[in-house]
Amino acid sequence: MIRIVLVDDQELVRTGFRMILEAEHDLTVVGEASDGAEALHVVTDTQPDVVLMDIRMPRMDGVEAMQRLNERKASARVLILTTFDLDDYVWAAIRHGASGFMLKDTAAGDLAAAVRVVAEGQALLAPTVTRRLIEHHRTTDTAGTTRPLHGLDDLTDRESEVFELLARGRSNAEIAEALFVGETTVKTHVGRVLAKLGLRDRVQAVVAGYESGVVRPGDER
Repeated sequence: MIRIVLVDDQELVRTGFRMILEAEHDLTVVGEASDGAEALHVVTDTQPDVVLMDIRMPRMDGVEAMQRLNERKASARVLILTTFDLDDYVWAAIRHGASGFMLKDTAAGDLAAAVRVVAEGQALLAPTVTRRLIEHHRTTDTAGTTRPLHGLDDLTDRESEVFELLARGRSNAEIAEALFVGETTVKTHVGRVLAKLGLRDRVQAVVAGYESGVVRPGDER
């Protein structure tokens, strides 16, 4: 059973999410909080697997709450709920270790699936969030500056191809189709790429890909 804490300042939203998630046989909501400060106590008390966190809340927002949870070395993985106009918050949440991002208008089935993915130790980005990250680099990195990424030279040619596709936000199935290999093979390559580059998950791979210049906005394939 996957244990979940809901963090949102709107009670109606929390109630809706609870109904959606607890309709699934393998998901259970073990606690709720109305802001980041309350979330710290609830997470400590309940030890959930996943925290479903709103990003903009009074008293303490989701980004600061994530930072505090990291300082406490909380084991729960955080799935951020976001909307289209929160680019700066999304970027900050990535840097503080968010495992995934879902839009608040996502379908019920997709929300449950996202919780499962994050609970399994994977990470995900909604396609629209990936596009916002790309746009962030398009608008803030006009000089074309990049940051070195340690370990790039250690990647094999195939691993480099996998990393580029990872950085574009591609799923394992999409990478497998692009490279004409099986998903099991892709999963193995992804694990090796993340380990060699010292990246936690796919979210960090997207950030690292654009910061290092391996991929650039507008250079799609």
